[in-house]
Amino acid sequence: MSALSLAVRDSNTMLRRNLLHAWRYPSGTLNLLLTPIMMLLLFVYIFGDAMSAGIGGGSADRSEYIAYVVPGILLMTIGSTVIGAAVSVSIDMTEGIIARFRTMAIHRGSILIGHVVGSVFQSIASVILVGAVAVAIGFRSTDATALEWLAAFGLLTLFALALTWIAVGMGMASPNAEAASNMAMPLILLPLISSAFTPIGAMPDWFRPIAEYQPFTPTIETLRGLLLGTDIGHNGWIAVAWSIGLAALGYRWSTASFKRDPK
Repeated sequence: MSALSLAVRDSNTMLRRNLLHAWRYPSGTLNLLLTPIMMLLLFVYIFGDAMSAGIGGGSADRSEYIAYVVPGILLMTIGSTVIGAAVSVSIDMTEGIIARFRTMAIHRGSILIGHVVGSVFQSIASVILVGAVAVAIGFRSTDATALEWLAAFGLLTLFALALTWIAVGMGMASPNAEAASNMAMPLILLPLISSAFTPIGAMPDWFRPIAEYQPFTPTIETLRGLLLGTDIGHNGWIAVAWSIGLAALGYRWSTASFKRDPK
């Protein structure tokens, strides 16, 4: 069997292992998934009129605010879901299973690939579920073409891949599952200080650079442009550059940590 065939076979085995874990113990994924759903319902039904009045110049329109907030919630969903990857990797690294895998005749990279691909699958499934909730409460994207929907899906997948590699690196660097969960919390908190819930122009001058020059804001604005027809401007290539850069950084961090002796 060639090296490539061995890598594909073992990666597929590790992927099935991680998906089976998620299927048999869904409570972790569901707990992380509840956060963006609760945020969506909170901001739409509790703050929706007030927030839409502020954005719309005085006229309250909850349906308009649903359209505004959903792209940010979808990215928050990805940030929430990949925390599970950080916790799962940390458990594997600290409870001895990685040490056992190292003694077996398997492709070493397949262990990380299984975690990453499994997490991306879970992220996209979570995005679809949250998107269904958004549609149920009134979100519509009638002007988006099939190509724009495909581009939005591709951007979400690329962003999920980038955050997953970062989460895997965090899991590698954490001494236990609790520390991994805490270390990955910025992946949920960063959307709160982006353009997810309020426009950048409504923020204080001193805070705008923090909100503008981070990975979530350009990605959110690109999703709004693709799904709602707003102006994308330079946000598209910035979002792709952030995703590729984070994926490369996370991959380098994760593989370097994995090559060291197990904890």
